[in-house]
Amino acid sequence: MHVLSTGDGDTTSRSGLARALAVIGTLAGHAPEAMGVSAIARELGLSKTVAHRMLKELAALDFLAFDEVTKRYRLGRGALQVGMAALRGLDVPRVARPHLQRLVQLTGETATLSARQGAARVYIDQVLSPHEIRMSVALGTAHALHAGSSSKAILAALSDDEIDEYLQGHPLDAVTDRTITSVTGLRAELDTIRERGYAASEGERQYGAGSVAAAVLLADGGVFGAVSLCGPLDRFAANAQAEHGALVVAAAHKISLELGWQPDGLVDAL
Repeated sequence: MHVLSTGDGDTTSRSGLARALAVIGTLAGHAPEAMGVSAIARELGLSKTVAHRMLKELAALDFLAFDEVTKRYRLGRGALQVGMAALRGLDVPRVARPHLQRLVQLTGETATLSARQGAARVYIDQVLSPHEIRMSVALGTAHALHAGSSSKAILAALSDDEIDEYLQGHPLDAVTDRTITSVTGLRAELDTIRERGYAASEGERQYGAGSVAAAVLLADGGVFGAVSLCGPLDRFAANAQAEHGALVVAAAHKISLELGWQPDGLVDAL
């Protein structure tokens, strides 16, 4: 719980800017889930009146989006623009781009780069397959961390405590009928991903899509996001899946190295 306090017992005397940023940070931490006024007020230690006023102001500025049906808020276009600008400042897309291009050259499938954003991840770059029939992703959209190879690769790379926190605080909603929706099943899947180094998906997030992904790490060992290869499911049979998996592991390692990560051992260059 991120209660706003100045240290003198007054939980409402922080500046309006500090409170607004705390609201945005709270929603970012829960993304892609939306939150209601009561939940946000409770988490930040604000009155519902103050929280409601701030949420309405942020929505009017497009930093938040409001769902009239559910009466819940989520991050809006303005917050996404700021987040994407911060990511560009890290230059991770620039570092990763040659590796995405190399993956496409080697496999003929679409290569993507995702960034973790709290309890979600967002596609921030892709290099499309040259095939006429190919997969493409919508850049800037948020996805939960339990469905799809990029999401599972990120989740598996987190600490055990972070995984526990995610599983306890976020429902494992089905995106397709192949999404893993049980905690036991997902924990077993994460163990498998850690053992072989990459995550695989057969239609878990998008019907008819196959994909493999590996986590990208930062200099401090934190998880930046994931690199993936994706395409029509029939082109991701067992042999191709294993070959593509090895390639994304190598690419993710090389990107991580360029970002300052120090591994225990190195993998062969692509």
